[in-house]
Amino acid sequence: MTSGRKIRVLIVDDSALVRHILAESLAAEPDFEVVGAAADPFAARDLIVEHKPDVLTLDIEMPRMDGLTFLRKLMRYNPMPVVVISSLAQASCPATLQALEEGAVEVLGKPAGPYSIGDLQKTLAGKLRAAAAARVRVAQKPAEAAAPVVRKLFRQPSIVAIGASTGGTEAVRRVLMELPGNFPAVLVTQHIPAVFSKAFSERLNQQCSLQVKEAEDGDEVRPGRVLVAPGGFHLLLRKSAGAWRAVVKDGPRICYQRPSVDVLFSSIAEEAGPAALGVLLTGMGADGAAGLMQMRQAGASTIAQDEESCVVFGMPREAIRLGAAQQVLPLDKIGGAMIRHLSS
Repeated sequence: MTSGRKIRVLIVDDSALVRHILAESLAAEPDFEVVGAAADPFAARDLIVEHKPDVLTLDIEMPRMDGLTFLRKLMRYNPMPVVVISSLAQASCPATLQALEEGAVEVLGKPAGPYSIGDLQKTLAGKLRAAAAARVRVAQKPAEAAAPVVRKLFRQPSIVAIGASTGGTEAVRRVLMELPGNFPAVLVTQHIPAVFSKAFSERLNQQCSLQVKEAEDGDEVRPGRVLVAPGGFHLLLRKSAGAWRAVVKDGPRICYQRPSVDVLFSSIAEEAGPAALGVLLTGMGADGAAGLMQMRQAGASTIAQDEESCVVFGMPREAIRLGAAQQVLPLDKIGGAMIRHLSS
């Protein structure tokens, strides 16, 4: 985007109240211009042609054409950065996660009324700024086979920590699908709204050879299992009675985030040291960079995603700048590198 030019936003939502809340929130930001608000995809189509927005907010459940169908058409004929703002109801989660697979950059929880905008108001502008600068990518469908059939032997004890933010749900999925079912234990911190983290874990569990679940406090951290940080809570590693366990806890936001990648990486540096492998994927901001440096200083192997394959090259860039990444790799090479690092 040209320096000094405002970010042009189109709001697409069938709720007049939500359209008003979003527009009012962005009106307070000097670098945004809301160029239009549409109640359905048909009106949105005309406004896109007229105003050529830099980023679009999209509801999933709308009349005449649902948001997912519209997103598929948009990404085929006029790809642009899309932030899904969806109901926090559990029933809406599968379609919302499908939208991320179809090319949406980010997902945020929809406010239910004028007094419930809460965290959305705090994060909306930042998420839209990141989306406006994001690389829009063609959707890649899940492979039929989740991971290689050949099962290697891996060094034990070993533990892997993965951190990601904007664009990360798809990046994490693609990495995990390359890993065999006997791969060492994996802990994942992905910046995602609370309700969606459980659905995200369940979707990954259906697509991957590894067992994937939303982490619960006290869960055993073991080979063949992936634990995903619950939205709104930090995930840490602790050793208890000779075994690694997940710790899920509340606490202050770190780098404006909860869960925080830095919190996860720091705990793994302390508890696992050289037995660990840290991987930092796409995302805005700096969360995870300092933690990855702690892991490297503790003797762990470290990988950062390269700029070209990132949706937003923020977190990996900061890690590279600090010297925290031993390797900088494109997304499609990271799974293989993880396997090689930890093979016996």
